[in-house]
Amino acid sequence: MIEIIILSLIQGITEFIPVSSSSHLILISDYIKFDNRGLSIDVSLHIGSFLGVITFFYKDIFEFVKNRELFFKIFISSIPVMVVGFLLVETNLINNLRSIKIIGWTTLIFGILLYLSDKFKLERDLDKNFSYKAVIIIGVAQVLSLVPGVSRSGIVITAARFLNFKRKDSAKISFLLSIPTLGAVSIFGIKNHLDNFDLNFSIINFVSITASFIFSYLTIKFFLIYIKRFSLTAFVIYRILLGGIILYSIYL
Repeated sequence: MIEIIILSLIQGITEFIPVSSSSHLILISDYIKFDNRGLSIDVSLHIGSFLGVITFFYKDIFEFVKNRELFFKIFISSIPVMVVGFLLVETNLINNLRSIKIIGWTTLIFGILLYLSDKFKLERDLDKNFSYKAVIIIGVAQVLSLVPGVSRSGIVITAARFLNFKRKDSAKISFLLSIPTLGAVSIFGIKNHLDNFDLNFSIINFVSITASFIFSYLTIKFFLIYIKRFSLTAFVIYRILLGGIILYSIYL
């Protein structure tokens, strides 16, 4: 059960801050043998994060008529990553990207890009400036998150900051974009689960969904509070240090 809490903590926190959840799960799994790590648990963790983000933004979702243009743009922006992600999984090419060396370089390089983007002016609002040009640029950038170490949240925030969106609005774009992405991952995982005739749902699945939901919800809440008051420098430093340590361990 402790393993499930650890995995839920990693998923819930790193999914929504710019540090890459997939890379942390790969790195930690490389050093710790998780007996409960499998498709069933991975699906449960993503369902928990999905429920966490839609619960946090339930007002925006329930006011769909008022926000229908925004959600249409969010859907459009999510198409590239879902299409490319599906192709990488179906062709099994996704496994070629799951190397420690790739994680080291992407963690470092995209940490530097995050730092550079955060130096741009804070002048564009989500409500007024989320044009279709911005939608396409951010959507294409999000495809890079399929490479472990890039971070879906990180690359979306980076792209939005380069487009001069305010930090809080950049984070909100990232969170809203996670809804269709996490939803698609959850549905795809459940489908694979059913295709394998695995209909078991245990207390471990329930705990992983619940814990992931709690950690995800709290991360979104406190990250939005943090980003209103501080820059992204702390996450940049963390990424550079982590990337440096990984590369040092590989090359030296």
